[in-house]
Amino acid sequence: MHRPAVSGGPVVSKVLLVGQAPGDREPVLGRPFAWTAGRTLFSWFDEACGLSEAQFRTSIYMAAVCRCFPGKKPRGGDRVPTSQEVTTCASWLEAEFEILRPDLIIPVGKLAIGQFIPYTGLGDAVGRSFRVTVKDREADLIPLPHPSGASPWPRMEPGRSLLRKALGLIAGHPAINPLRTE
Repeated sequence: MHRPAVSGGPVVSKVLLVGQAPGDREPVLGRPFAWTAGRTLFSWFDEACGLSEAQFRTSIYMAAVCRCFPGKKPRGGDRVPTSQEVTTCASWLEAEFEILRPDLIIPVGKLAIGQFIPYTGLGDAVGRSFRVTVKDREADLIPLPHPSGASPWPRMEPGRSLLRKALGLIAGHPAINPLRTE
């Protein structure tokens, strides 16, 4: 793992978005989802929920399974954190759950989804709502695919339809409604 840890900032929210790990640009820019994947992610929330990037960043807490950029793969692209790196960073996410006690958890991508439910594929997770217990507290979980341009899944069927369904579930969730007026 490389470079400083990246945090979403001091947002107290009943909505928790969990990504995989910062990319190589996030430590430099000092915020999660600061590059192209972020632009895609925030456009999804703007279209589905009416939340601009600025509104999202000030009303939804953003965390990550791993807090530091894991480095590049030998052939390009970001390396997926190892199980040891995930274990090393687990206490951060556990502490955030205890503090925030979220009503809605939005895991983004395979690694984040797999922290909450058994991962058997995006088609089995995206477009559905799950009830999970984290730190003795129940919460709704609505997974999203990673918004990376490297993955065609959200742009092709059935991914496109499942993404729209997931965003509709998020937009209709009671924890999102108060954020539209902030």
